Amino acid sequence: MLSGISFSLVAVIVLALTFEFINGFHDTANAIATTVSTRVLTASRAIALTCVMNFFGALAGDKVAKTISKGLIHGEIAQYVIMAALLAAIIWNLITWYFGIPSSSSHALIGGLIGSSIVYSMSFQKVVWTDGFTGGFVGKVLIPLFASPAVGFIVGLSLMTLLYKLFAYVSLQIVNNLFSKLQIVSAAFMAFSHGNNDAQKTMGIITLALVNAEVLTHDSGIPWEVKFVCAAAMAAGTSVGGWRIIKTMGSGLTKLQTISGFAAQTSAAVAIQAASAMGAPVSTTQVISTAIMGVGSAKRASAVKWMLAINIARAWVLTIPITALMGAGITFLFKLAV
Repeated sequence: MLSGISFSLVAVIVLALTFEFINGFHDTANAIATTVSTRVLTASRAIALTCVMNFFGALAGDKVAKTISKGLIHGEIAQYVIMAALLAAIIWNLITWYFGIPSSSSHALIGGLIGSSIVYSMSFQKVVWTDGFTGGFVGKVLIPLFASPAVGFIVGLSLMTLLYKLFAYVSLQIVNNLFSKLQIVSAAFMAFSHGNNDAQKTMGIITLALVNAEVLTHDSGIPWEVKFVCAAAMAAGTSVGGWRIIKTMGSGLTKLQTISGFAAQTSAAVAIQAASAMGAPVSTTQVISTAIMGVGSAKRASAVKWMLAINIARAWVLTIPITALMGAGITFLFKLAV
């Protein structure tokens, strides 16, 4: 893997791992916010658990990585195009982190890649818009963009409704004792699922850069070295903790108890694992957010702070267009310089 190494390739890898690190602390809230808000675990212990499970989750598959590396862009692109996409995603992640907005790191990266590719080729043909019903940007990104939050909400609502019925006549103390233990399991499952889907996007980006540098071929799989460094970068970022977003996710949307925290984490993890199995790079942030909304709605609709939910939804909708424009602008500047 050493032949074909260039400064531009090294720059892409450094930026990709920086993005992965930021992704880790930006999206830490996805796995631990509900566990911390219900006081099942302290923040430090929850982060430690998430670090470990994120790492192993990142090593567990590569279907999402393959979607990014060869399912969204036709042919080869210059390395600076990938740099532009990563810079756009990093900037957007830092902005949304600063304001405590749970946005999608995944869609930020994909938006940046699409915008930069369009400006690079001066054509919309560089992007694989469709490839059957389940492929390309439409099948792998756009449809899951709307479907996965809906699935998270429905599964969260359904599971919480079922749990309310099953434990309606059980004492609150017993319920809390039981689900304080089960929530640790669900937090681990959620962290594993987050690593399994989110870390793979950066694996795909680095693999795309390696193919462009002719270090790998289009038929190559995701190298184990790439999987390992991406998993390590995400785990390291997670160890920092995204405290601003943890506050929004953990107590901002609805008041959670141990049983509802368990339901939200389990519902989101199931939805994310299903998406990973299909190779769909979904937003774990969107899925856990809507799962929390669904769980809150199972109690009563007014239990959810819908104005906050609407503000979060705006960030979801705007992420791809904004990062596409950012990626396009950065690529334009790179083209002037080369």
